[in-house]
Amino acid sequence: MGIAGGALAATGGGTALAYSSAISKARAACDPSLSTAIPTRFGDLEYAEAGSGTPLLMIHGTGGGFDQGLLFTRELLAKGYRIIAPSRFGYLRSSFPSDPSSANQADAFVELLDHLHIDRIAAAGGSAGALSAIEFAVRHPDRCAALVPIVPASYTPNSEAVTADNPPEGIPAAMALLRSDFLFWIGTAVASDLMVSTLLATDPALLKTVDAAESTRAQEILLGILPVSRRADGLINDAQLAGHPAPSALEKITAPTFAISVEDDRFGTAKAARHIAASVPNARLTVFPSGGHIWLGQDRDLFDQIDAFLIEIGYV
Repeated sequence: MGIAGGALAATGGGTALAYSSAISKARAACDPSLSTAIPTRFGDLEYAEAGSGTPLLMIHGTGGGFDQGLLFTRELLAKGYRIIAPSRFGYLRSSFPSDPSSANQADAFVELLDHLHIDRIAAAGGSAGALSAIEFAVRHPDRCAALVPIVPASYTPNSEAVTADNPPEGIPAAMALLRSDFLFWIGTAVASDLMVSTLLATDPALLKTVDAAESTRAQEILLGILPVSRRADGLINDAQLAGHPAPSALEKITAPTFAISVEDDRFGTAKAARHIAASVPNARLTVFPSGGHIWLGQDRDLFDQIDAFLIEIGYV
């Protein structure tokens, strides 16, 4: 609030104009006309599609929605894939059921596949989206053709499980702040480096070392969290599920698996990716040396490797 007040005092009407422009652009990117919502036993599930080739389910990370899923997979779209990007529980137009667990989210994906008449699909999950991607592979081996956890915010042996008596720190405050589009935008406007460091878990200094396209992608991911008010339930749920993730039955996964992370990811997902690769039979692993949680500077290489993996296992 202090930051917001200072910004308003310094810029006056210019702040209102800039905010209006930013929030209008953000709302346009996730406009309901760009997606479809279907009924499931967990409530409505929103999704969007792009492309017409081999299907791939792209499960977005924290702060996302179908729009982030499409943003993440532009490299695969250019390679001819058909991207199916759902909004997870509590994001945009997807319902927030009484039990918004990763297991239930995985089951909802099956209903989406049934709606689309897709028998089997490769599933990629970024960050907190990897939790439901993993559960999809565990619970529905007949529907999962391949599993690709990317910077997975998933369990490692030293993780502490979430319980009702052990919520992640800061949840009560987040429940208030994450419902304010204006406060979030103020943060991106006056404390961009801090937002990149904390929310994107990436060293902001890396922005000065990458090309313009990658720098732009980072800003798209950050500003793409707007309108945060339409993602708040999902964000808070992710904080609980990914803050101290519960273990999954990785040893039961039969789908070809390729875990990917980045060594300097400030969320520590390299350890989680290594745990997946060590636990899933015959899984593969890539850990990039730098790039943070949004794999800055590695986007093309990352999706080139995913494409090569899917071709090698005969999925494409």
